[in-house]
Amino acid sequence: MNQVGVGAHNVVSTLLAAFDIGGTFVFALSGATAAVKHRLDVFGVLVLCFAAGNAGGITRDVMIGAVPPAAVGDSRYLAVSILAGLITFFWYPIIDRLSSPVLLFDAAGLGLFCVAGADKALAFHAGPLAAMLLGMVTGIGGGIVRDVLVMEVPTVLRTELYAVAALLGAAFLVGGRKLGLSSHVAAPTGAALCIALRVMAIHYGWHLPVAGIKAPPSSQSKDHVRRAGTQR
Repeated sequence: MNQVGVGAHNVVSTLLAAFDIGGTFVFALSGATAAVKHRLDVFGVLVLCFAAGNAGGITRDVMIGAVPPAAVGDSRYLAVSILAGLITFFWYPIIDRLSSPVLLFDAAGLGLFCVAGADKALAFHAGPLAAMLLGMVTGIGGGIVRDVLVMEVPTVLRTELYAVAALLGAAFLVGGRKLGLSSHVAAPTGAALCIALRVMAIHYGWHLPVAGIKAPPSSQSKDHVRRAGTQR
């Protein structure tokens, strides 16, 4: 029985490690794609893909005391980031044929990261709420750094449901674990929930409420008012 338990634990650990590295790869692809679109050189592409793929995980690991962070202590994270950057740099036209490749890779990374981050936080004895929030941070951190480095307002602050999707995916993982579900059931389901919600939000334009302020008049309207005043 003990051997069965150890074997199941190893399977779960391997699955979550695969989710973490898979999330790193697809987020790195989103970073590299954004870098190519902004005409960065090969060094800039590699920097951006590493930042996008690993910023969220590094933040999570520092906050739960898992130091050195996995992205620093495990060479696989650097390797998959560089691989994603080189694939995008040399074969960008193929990737660009996808519809909104940055958003698609971003959604996939968001789903994989939010559950991997939440489960790792639970493993380091974080409470349920803290684990949910750390799962969300793991999911959104890389996208924030990616957008800031190319001088854009981060996606999480301005677009369709993003952090909410990550939070719900992490919440499903945490809730499932507390109810007795194993990680190899709760993690894929939570990731799928997050990805589906994010993709549906993009497709249907679901947004959180924004402040109801009036947009400033366009320059054309201003010119019209100015001409009317001159004629008087």
